[in-house]
This record gives sequence, structure tokens and C-alpha cells, in this order.
Amino acid sequence: MILSGGPRSVLDSDSPTIDPSLLASGKPVLGICYGQQLIAHLMGGQVERSDKREYGKQVLHPAPNALLTGEPGQVWMSHGDSVRRLPPGFELAASTETCHVAAMQSPSQKLFGVQFHPEVTHTSNGREILRRFLIEQANFSRDWTARNFIDESIESIREQVGEGRVLCGVSGGVDSSVAAALIARAIGDRLLCVFVDHGLMRKYEADAVIEMFQRYVPATFVHYDASEQFFSALAGVSDPENKRKIIGAEFVRVFESHANELQGCDYLAQGTLYPDVVESGSQTAATIKTHHNVGGLPEWMRLQLVEPLRLLFKDEVRAVGRELGLPPEMIDREPFPGPGLAVRIVGEVTKERVKMVQDSDYIFREELFRAGLVSLPPFGSRASIGEQNSNVEPIWQSYAALLDVRSVGVMGDERTYAHPIVLRAVASEDAMTAHAVAIPFDVLERAATRIVNEVDGVNRVFYDLTSKPPATIELE
Repeated sequence: MILSGGPRSVLDSDSPTIDPSLLASGKPVLGICYGQQLIAHLMGGQVERSDKREYGKQVLHPAPNALLTGEPGQVWMSHGDSVRRLPPGFELAASTETCHVAAMQSPSQKLFGVQFHPEVTHTSNGREILRRFLIEQANFSRDWTARNFIDESIESIREQVGEGRVLCGVSGGVDSSVAAALIARAIGDRLLCVFVDHGLMRKYEADAVIEMFQRYVPATFVHYDASEQFFSALAGVSDPENKRKIIGAEFVRVFESHANELQGCDYLAQGTLYPDVVESGSQTAATIKTHHNVGGLPEWMRLQLVEPLRLLFKDEVRAVGRELGLPPEMIDREPFPGPGLAVRIVGEVTKERVKMVQDSDYIFREELFRAGLVSLPPFGSRASIGEQNSNVEPIWQSYAALLDVRSVGVMGDERTYAHPIVLRAVASEDAMTAHAVAIPFDVLERAATRIVNEVDGVNRVFYDLTSKPPATIELE
């Protein structure tokens, strides 16, 4: 059993808990973050609120007898409480500078705990920690492969759908593309791929999505331009949660308004991933932000959901896509949020503000491509890729966003009062954690100069250096 992390405190009377007898069952148990604190709390240890909270990277120093933690290395923390006194029968397994009980163990009881998060890529030895627990302590076998997942998913989809028809909302992104290809493999021509252009795509991207799907996914493809409908629904709305929920509702309205002409579909397929599920909250997980294809769907939706990727992370989805034979231009694309540029515009979404972000984003990603920092140019660009810079780590996601403020500038010897653009480029593997990429200053300078010179209404450019946590990858 693995007891996961979470935002609650074991010191609260209504905090999530388990039957203590589970810890005496003899089955191997690994507690992560809140899970470690819960084990300590239930087994007679002491948990207290920390004087210094830990968010982000720390250096782990394992004890000599540690069975899971191995060598010293970077770990990723996110906690406010800490284990102050070990439970009887436990021994210290690792510490950090500010967290004495960073890991604990009781091998005789097969109970283990870590205060950090081994499941995220920013914990350098995280995969090895999980491997040691699952293989050496729990005696599991490693038989998950993309091929096995595809075979099991095809069977599951066929069982759920029966002879029904599936409407798959696609955006051209990795998730919906892989979901569509997987469902097409399962039910063939009973899949209808529908691309709803909400007017919030990146520059030239809508046309590129249409071309890619018609070429690579063997299913009926339908395109609806619903941009006016979305802009109308978003008029005057600034709250990010409301924007997400409005966009989710409008997607469903488009699907349901065309249900009859879409040959009587009873199911709606989506490329929901596990990070979407986690961040959208539950009874024990905090709502970070409602993803339009999780918490953003309205209660009145008639279509039943098909979500074959719901338990996967992005790196696993890419592996499945490659196994399905999808080309690099679909699989290796950077993640793009379902609500599109609406969550990259702080404040109200208007056509004018969308164009500012589109143009700024295009320039930024083109300069990254020219510098050899990304492998794919923005759609429509004829720029040549530069020599790969091996000193800069791979970029997981890059974009430009618009803030809902103005600042004073001087352009052409005249005063301006215009908007700032925020550039963001992060490194990650699964989107659960991320950190800013150290882009060479000359690349940032070229992008900033072009944006200010070429995009109307912009007179400043910032670069976002914040990691996740404490920030999210998207601004909203």
C-alpha cells in the first residue's frame, strides 16, 4: 500500500485517516509526505507543525542503514508539518537541513515513510526509491509496457462503449491526439473526432490541427468554428476558475447542439491525464485549478465520458502515442491547456488581448527554435533551427502570457501606458513539478526586443523564474 501526500494535517480532527490495523497487516506500506505523517501519528510518534516549511528542492542525507533512500541527492519537498518523534520500532532513514525525519523505516513491520515526493522527476533518486519499495519490499514484477496498456485499454473501451458511437473532442495536443488514436484502434469508424475552434489557440494553430488529424488519425473529422460563442460567454469574466468552467460548459454545449448531426453519439471521449485529476481536487486533495475536462464539465451534460488516459502521466502518454505510430509533430508537441490562451491571459479574455498573446507567443517560440532550444517551430514559421545548445536543459513547455496591469514606457520619444508580457519556459517530465529553464540571456533579449517592437499594446517583457511548486506551470 502507498499512502499518498495531500494538503491536510494529521493534527486536524477531520483529517483523512485509515484503520490502524492496516499497518499491522504485514503488507508493505510506503507513506509519502502526509502518508509518512499519518503512519507516525497512528503508530505512536509525534507530528508537529514545522518552524520552517519546505517547498521545492532540498538535499537528502540518507542514514547508513536506509533500505529505500540510497545515495545523497536532490529531493522535492512540499510540506508544513513534520515528524518530530519516531514511532516505537522505527529508525531514522534520512534527513535534510531543515527536516530531521525526512525518511523513516521499520523493516520488521515492512513500514516505510518519506517526507519528500519520490514520484516527481525533480527527486533525483525517486524512481529508484519506488523501485526498491515495489520490487525489493513488495515483490512486484515490472510488466507495464505501452503495448500492454494499449491492449488493455482497447478491451476496456470496447466493453464500456459496446456498439455505441464516441465523440472525441480533439485540440491537436498530445493528450487528445493519443486518446483519439487509441479509441480509433478500439472501435474504428464509430469514432468521430470533433475539433472545436474556441478562438483561443496559438497563432496559425487551428489550421495546423485540421491538417494533422485528417492526415494521421483514421476517423471521421469534423471542425466547428465556435470562437464567437466562446468570446461572448467569456465577456466580462476575470476569475480563472470561472473562465475554466465556462469554457468547459461551452465545449459541451457545442457537442450536444450537434449531437444529432454527429450520428447520435452517446459518449464523449477526452484526453484527461492523471495530473488533471489531481489538480482538480477531490475529497482529500485540494483544488489547484479546475481542468475543463475534469471539474469544468456541467452537471447537465448528457454524454457519458470515456477517458482512457486518466491514470497516465504525460511521459507515459507520449510512449503510448509512439507505440500507436503517431508522428513526432503530434507526440513531441509541447503541452497546451484545454482552455487555451484563456489561462494565459490574466483578467478578461477579449479578441484584442488574445491577439497580443498569440503574436508574443509566436515570437518567443520562434526565437527558441532559432536558438536550437526546441525541436519544433511554431506553426507557419519558416525559421531555420540553430545549433543545439547542449548546455541548456530540454524545455517541456514554453509560452507568453499577458498580465492584467499596465506600466509606463517610452517609445518613439513618447510616453506609453501599455501591457507587460510574461515569458515562461520550464523543464519537467510529468507536469507535477517543474522549474524555470536557464535560457541564455541573448535569446531572451532578442525575444523581448521583437515583442516590444512588433506587438501592439506591449511595452515590457518579463521572464518567470518560479518553480512548481509553489507556482503552477500556467499562470491561471
